[in-house]
Amino acid sequence: MRDLRLFRIVKRCIVPTPKILPCGDSAVTIEFGDTIDPDINGMVLALDDIVRARAPAGLIETVPTYRSLTIQYDPVATDYDALVKLLNEETKDLAPRNAVGRRWRVPVVYGGEYGIDLEEVAALHGLTPHQVIEIHSSAVYRIYMIGFLPGFTYLGGLDKRIATSRRLHPRAKIPAGTIMIGGEQAGIAPMDMPSGWHNLGLTPVRPYAPGRNPVFLFAAGDEIVFEPVDASRWEALEKAAQAGEPVAEEVRR
Repeated sequence: MRDLRLFRIVKRCIVPTPKILPCGDSAVTIEFGDTIDPDINGMVLALDDIVRARAPAGLIETVPTYRSLTIQYDPVATDYDALVKLLNEETKDLAPRNAVGRRWRVPVVYGGEYGIDLEEVAALHGLTPHQVIEIHSSAVYRIYMIGFLPGFTYLGGLDKRIATSRRLHPRAKIPAGTIMIGGEQAGIAPMDMPSGWHNLGLTPVRPYAPGRNPVFLFAAGDEIVFEPVDASRWEALEKAAQAGEPVAEEVRR
């Protein structure tokens, strides 16, 4: 009991009181904060686990983000008030999801034609391209959410020494597998897509592959580390990915 009381005190100091908001007549959102923070995200994922496990009447889908959880529901089967009651009950003593997800090692060919913004990012920060690669590949990244496009990984954990504002002029198309940074976030492009982020490298890993089992390789709460590899390995790695292999190595469950 003492530990629980202590947690409640600490939680009130760190995590703001959740805010519940209606989203039209078929969705409700609960916000836990407004920053990129592992504890806030842990609360989101913990509540997501609970709601999906309870499967209340009318539940269609849950959408976890960095700081909030949106619940889509069938307004014929349930209503806003019923879900608000559920959310208030489940957040009274809610603790962040402590269990860390899987950790993946993702191979990356940095620079040159594979990472066309590497040298520019290095120059902006007074670093060499090799230093940027070393900094970028030394971090452990947390997948805070999957969104924007199927399988797009929003990664936190980027070293502030290479945090870089987004490009003034976004590109209409970057290739699938692009390893990029934007502000204090990092990401992996799941498919060809438009982007205003900076491209540091390329990976053959596909976070989303409709013909593969599983279709989605990564999940919110997982961790990613990037492994620099030589361009001479690209062809073999890309061939493996096209054959449906994950290529990313699961180094911890």
